[in-house]
Amino acid sequence: MISNVDFIIRLTVAGVLGAIIGLDREYRAKEAGYRTHFLVSLGSALMMIVSQYGFADVLQEGVIRLDPSRIAAQVVTGIGFIGAGTIIFQKQVVRGLTTAAGIWTAAGIGLAVGAGMYVIGIVATLLTLAGLELLNRIFRNIGMKSIGITFSTQNKDILKELAKRCQSYDFRIVSFQMENISHSGIPSFQVTAVIKSRKTNDETALLSMMEEFPEVTIERIE
Repeated sequence: MISNVDFIIRLTVAGVLGAIIGLDREYRAKEAGYRTHFLVSLGSALMMIVSQYGFADVLQEGVIRLDPSRIAAQVVTGIGFIGAGTIIFQKQVVRGLTTAAGIWTAAGIGLAVGAGMYVIGIVATLLTLAGLELLNRIFRNIGMKSIGITFSTQNKDILKELAKRCQSYDFRIVSFQMENISHSGIPSFQVTAVIKSRKTNDETALLSMMEEFPEVTIERIE
């Protein structure tokens, strides 16, 4: 029988390898970063362990029992629908990926505890919390986050100068949509943009940059 120490090593290695892959995605400004990859890799290893060793008592010679693993398999599949419901794609911004991965990992923890693997369930919980909090602190300067902003201006040529200034502030315009909202013969344009920024930058830095353009009126930032 494999010891709990070996199980813990498996979980740790899986989580670390997933985080390494996620770091590359994070650096390239992809939505699924190191935390999401960490959780998915950890959850997969956890469910594999539960599948292999969580139902050993069912295989006792001379004893016929119902197979509980079929329920676990349905949980793994079904929980994906719940996780998918937490992912939101709006205006070129994806939100909820890490939450969805967390729900999926939580399902694996529940399976482990339900199978009587208490130590593994507790360790997986601690590793999950470490992945969500510690990794975020360690690699907070790596990767980018999305900021949505809506503003209006009467000078549409200001967008070129704004794009140049974004580069100097380490912001990247991912997408934008401009709508003509002129009325009473007065030209006016509304711009909705998605901007990627390094995690060291925040909405305050973006607002500070936008203040350099008095022709721009900010309507919403999120």
